[in-house]
Amino acid sequence: MSLDPAYAGYLSALGLGLLVGVVRERQRDHHGHTPAGMRTHTIAALGGAVAWTLGLPVFLVLLGAVGLLAYGSYRLNDVSDPGQTGEVALLVTVLLGALAQQSPGLAAALAVLVALLLQARERLHRLGRDLISESEMRDGLLLLAAALLVLPLLPNQSVGPDGALNPQKLWRLVVLVMAVSALGHVALRVIGSQRGLALAGFFAGFVSSTAAIAGFGQRVRDTPALLRPSVAAAMFAALASLLMMLPVLATVSPSLLNAVLPQLLAFGVVLLMGGALGLRGGSDAQPAPTQESRMFRFSHALYFAGFMAGVLLLSSLLRAQFGEAGALATAFLAAIAEVHAAVASIGQLVGQGLMTVPTAREAILAVLGASVIARGAVAWVSGGPAYGLRVSAGLVMAWIAAAAALWMTSA
Repeated sequence: MSLDPAYAGYLSALGLGLLVGVVRERQRDHHGHTPAGMRTHTIAALGGAVAWTLGLPVFLVLLGAVGLLAYGSYRLNDVSDPGQTGEVALLVTVLLGALAQQSPGLAAALAVLVALLLQARERLHRLGRDLISESEMRDGLLLLAAALLVLPLLPNQSVGPDGALNPQKLWRLVVLVMAVSALGHVALRVIGSQRGLALAGFFAGFVSSTAAIAGFGQRVRDTPALLRPSVAAAMFAALASLLMMLPVLATVSPSLLNAVLPQLLAFGVVLLMGGALGLRGGSDAQPAPTQESRMFRFSHALYFAGFMAGVLLLSSLLRAQFGEAGALATAFLAAIAEVHAAVASIGQLVGQGLMTVPTAREAILAVLGASVIARGAVAWVSGGPAYGLRVSAGLVMAWIAAAAALWMTSA
């Protein structure tokens, strides 16, 4: 037996009004007064639901009346408490009550979000006033502008020789490098310099391990004392990228996944050991970023994107010049830019019967080698010789382990 949609809307309005109201009921001011508590918000939500049912003119009248009441309450408040959260929350409750008549689930979800924001009042005030510095705010706005304003405006189409470059994808790399560096900055401040970077590196690796390695290299240039935890973070980023290959291969060619699993496991175990060694022996006494530290360097992100664009252009020139041999070299270079795409293409060839499993296993090893070369080069360029040498050594040892696993299972 299903509930009538009209009753579902009213029940949702009743529930969301009670939810928002009970949170406001517990947030009395220093005089013990609550301008709008549980009863007021519940009635406001039900009123919004009823007014919406009666028509838009009735709803607008109710919204205007509640707005006037909220304004009067604001004017009567103590001048030492100029906040308008309670008044705005009351108006939002009316709107959510009306929304409940059309989409009860969405209205309830938004009410939970509003309640969480109201409940976290003190924490949010402390975050905005004390924890976030002017420098961090500026970098955060720059990151948001790059991701939400510039990125959608760039053309998402291939340009240049043989369509080698995609402006939107290249700018996405810029955003990724900035975001990874910002994530590392936040993790360092919250968790500490030793384990914070490792955690940030692991989760950033699921997005782009190459961008993560570049971002942590940038951090090493800014703070050389963070060399060891940054190398550990790079190893964990590469490990996360390797883990992403498993569902990719499982989707396009489960048989190939079973065949190359020993190689991938050997590669991953060495990366895990390298990351763990980077965590040992360090200490959180290493200097963590302060509020005035930069979250990222915009110029470094642009440099990284330019490096990747050069790789893509070289790949296109080789394909045009040498034909089929160049196509093989192109596949190798494609792995430098995006290893998951190269792995997926090999899996598709196996699934279509165009490549044998033994050949595909060797191709996967070549793809891993290409990614090792690319990440090592990015580490050298972004973080300098000390960072680049350590990251490259860890990646090369992982590739050697994968090659040994291939040799042992092929014998």
